[in-house]
Amino acid sequence: MAIAVSSSHARGPTAAPILGAMAAGALVGWLLGPSGRVGSLDFLPLFDFLGTIFINMLKMVVVPLISASIITGVASLGSGRDLGRLGIKTLGFYVLTTLLAVLTALTLVNVVRPGIVNGEPAKALLALEAQAESVRETVKEHASTGVLDTLMSAVPANILEAAAGNKLLGVMFFSILFGFFLARIDLPYRQTVMDFWQGVFQVMMRITGFVMSLAPFGVFGLTARVVAKSGVHAAGPILAFGACVVAGIILYAVVVIPLLLRLVGISRPYRLFSAMGPALVTAFSTASSAATLPTSLECLEKRARVSERIASFVMPLGTSINHVGSALYECAGAMFIAQAYGLNLTFGAQFTVVTLALITSMGIAGIPAASLVAIAVILSAVGLPPEGVGVLLVLDRLLDMLRTSLTVFADAACSVIVARLEGEKDVLTDA
Repeated sequence: MAIAVSSSHARGPTAAPILGAMAAGALVGWLLGPSGRVGSLDFLPLFDFLGTIFINMLKMVVVPLISASIITGVASLGSGRDLGRLGIKTLGFYVLTTLLAVLTALTLVNVVRPGIVNGEPAKALLALEAQAESVRETVKEHASTGVLDTLMSAVPANILEAAAGNKLLGVMFFSILFGFFLARIDLPYRQTVMDFWQGVFQVMMRITGFVMSLAPFGVFGLTARVVAKSGVHAAGPILAFGACVVAGIILYAVVVIPLLLRLVGISRPYRLFSAMGPALVTAFSTASSAATLPTSLECLEKRARVSERIASFVMPLGTSINHVGSALYECAGAMFIAQAYGLNLTFGAQFTVVTLALITSMGIAGIPAASLVAIAVILSAVGLPPEGVGVLLVLDRLLDMLRTSLTVFADAACSVIVARLEGEKDVLTDA
């Protein structure tokens, strides 16, 4: 097996505590009402404190986590002995499918516009407190540059300044470059530096796991604040956003992937659903593609009839770097927040969203709450305040189960396509 997938991924809280916190927050916020008071006691500052502390802790881990994750991932990939013809086909397909997922989300959110309610931005309903005019000016400043300027900004003149200034596209570019050349220096220096970044990555995983263990408190505070200030009407745009994401996942699974399978000569592409059934159930219940990997490999080899040589290379690699569900969700989330502020992002800004969703989903999606961290990266890159992440947190766990299932299904489709391109004729045929 070319790519080893660690089983020690830190895991966030299960759905039950977050759902309970959400329900409790909604109930408390509804009982308190807009004043947020019981007698002389004002509870709104407490809700703000809980929500803000959680969001700040999530932002705190972004730069070191992204750097360590991308450097170690690229360095490991760059030194792999299997990165020949098979690797090029696999990586090319993963980039293509992730790009298609991002564009699917971009199209749906631009058409449905879940951040607009009755012709008005949903900012007030979602209790987003940053001043709209200030946000508009910041976004305008970020969006006034063209695509070439956006690409040029990815190459920082000073990496420390880029990290301190939250210029995360530059941080990511430097990390990719660092990891690529780390794999090409001589021993013992390569191993020494690799051990350092692996250590940083493990520490950041633990910190991120700790932060996500506090998610129920953050969800409670954020939900209680939103419901107290806006009432139950706040649920409308959030549910509309969730429906957009679900629609995108379904569209991608039943239209895009079968079309790709048909293009390589698979006559009955929908057989992949039944072949991967046990793996999809496992992915949905655990919300972890890494935990699903053993079941995925068994389904591919015994039910989809993909050779062990292909399955044992393509599927673990996909678990490490291919996360189409996360990419779809990240793009949809960033665009939803922009709409809620009443902003029409320019082509340059939307190009930034697409690019970052593509890169972050491949670079950091193996971590707990990766999509939330990635959305914070994207929001910062286009000039939007990160408070919007708190709104998405309400449905994140539920949508996580669905997008993990999509990711596993897309990885399986890639395994089938690569197997077919490698000359295997029996894939997705009756045993």
